[in-house]
Amino acid sequence: MAKNILITGANGQLGNELQVLFSQYQDFIFFATDVDTLNLCNKKEITDFIEQNEIHYIVNCAAYTAVDKAEDEMELCYKINRDAVRNLAEAAQGKAKIIHISTDYVFDGKATVPYKETDTTHPQSVYGKSKEEGEIVLLEQAPESIIIRTAWLYSLFGNNFVKTMIRLGKERTSLNVVNDQMGTPTYAADLAKAILDIIVFSENTQILASGIYHYSNAGITTWFGFTEKIFQLSNIKNCQLNPIPTSEYPTKAARPAYSVLDKTKIKETFPVAVPEWENSLEKMLLKL
Repeated sequence: MAKNILITGANGQLGNELQVLFSQYQDFIFFATDVDTLNLCNKKEITDFIEQNEIHYIVNCAAYTAVDKAEDEMELCYKINRDAVRNLAEAAQGKAKIIHISTDYVFDGKATVPYKETDTTHPQSVYGKSKEEGEIVLLEQAPESIIIRTAWLYSLFGNNFVKTMIRLGKERTSLNVVNDQMGTPTYAADLAKAILDIIVFSENTQILASGIYHYSNAGITTWFGFTEKIFQLSNIKNCQLNPIPTSEYPTKAARPAYSVLDKTKIKETFPVAVPEWENSLEKMLLKL
């Protein structure tokens, strides 16, 4: 019997990349929803949807992700990143298993070695705090859930760093890019495949290994290093790139200076691929 999977936030980067993969997973029936088709702030609506469509898994890609705007739109940010997660967890109880997407922003970025799932969270922004509280309410209400923290997400869809840098590289003769924030870019298509492979594995083994996991691509770079690679692969030659410190590019919300995630746990638990970030970037740019 085919299993029914609900994707929330299906119009976002990750949701769209999941939709691209639907045809490859014939054992599942997918329900792709976004705010216009399923309001996560309405618990009754979610409960009815899960019951009527006999949902077995929920992949929650819905999130408020405007990091700087969140400092001013705190209420809305918490409504989506915490309260909606609570609604999902309560509505799914005893019916559907949840895979929820979280972020590197739950950490303060003061580490010097890749963050493990057991490391203490200490978010420095409204966005980070709201995502941390989303994790907490989910594990309280639905402890059998899986949380996947990711970082520096980009894809073929929506607005993201890669597309912005290509546009600016073609428009400008010089560009300043922060060179003291370390992390790993994540191609949303790789994360989407990992999520569906986790569900396949869970179905085959009849075990959903609940808990928190980290997933980003392999390797480490800075925003400057990331941009250099984007320019190189996109053949952008007429824009001078200048490395600058974070102090010269002030933002409303604090960014983690170091947000490399340790992927050991997810690789040891599930049969997921973790490609090198440069290879995935090249793959995405060929499609773009």
